[in-house]
Amino acid sequence: MWGRNTKEKKTTINSLIAKETEVNGNIYFEGGLHVDGRIKGNVLGKEGCQCILTLSVDGCIEGNVRTDNAILNGQIVGDVYVMEHLELAVNARIKGNVYYNLIEMAMGAEVNGSLVHYSAEKHRGQLPTAASSIPEAVNPEQFAHPDAQSK
Repeated sequence: MWGRNTKEKKTTINSLIAKETEVNGNIYFEGGLHVDGRIKGNVLGKEGCQCILTLSVDGCIEGNVRTDNAILNGQIVGDVYVMEHLELAVNARIKGNVYYNLIEMAMGAEVNGSLVHYSAEKHRGQLPTAASSIPEAVNPEQFAHPDAQSK
């Protein structure tokens, strides 16, 4: 309906963080990561592996997120970098900047920060990756990889 693709995307979940689980520290993942619990640290998907983060209505991330694809329906306090497709469901609550290539945002979703569009092809390799650290705060004009600034 409304021009929406009716084909379901098949997502393989390789890792699950359950509702009563709290993780303190950064998480690096490949494939699919489903979060029902709480993460206090950055969540970083391996670049170019078509990884997908699914954050349920019960899930919460206190840290920055970097992944190829994301379906968010919980809370994030930190910046979000999605290289390809970002879906913000009705209960999504983000306190931070959102950097995206393609975005779907349901009525009711909230972003308390800037929405910054960029071309994935133009900026691939320039946004933070699992191998680099994500800064606490990012100026939208600064898309350079941290290693490129020192050269």
